[in-house]
Amino acid sequence: MQATAYTYDPASRSGSVLLDDGTPLSFEPSAFDAGGLRLLRPGQRVRIEVEGQGEARRITLVTLQTL
Repeated sequence: MQATAYTYDPASRSGSVLLDDGTPLSFEPSAFDAGGLRLLRPGQRVRIEVEGQGEARRITLVTLQTL
C-alpha cells in the first residue's frame, strides 16, 4: 500500500502517514526499523504494510516508495 509521510520524530523513530484517501495512520519505531530507513521527511511517498482492520489496524513496515 502507498502513503505519504505526514509526521516523523527522529528521537523516537515514530510518526504517521496519510493514506491516499486522507486517513492518518500512526507507525511505531518497529515499523520504521523494519523498512531500513535512516530518515523520513514529510511529503515523501512511502510504501507501507498494514495488518489488522478498524481500530486494530497497524503499520508493520515503512519504506520508501520506488518506481
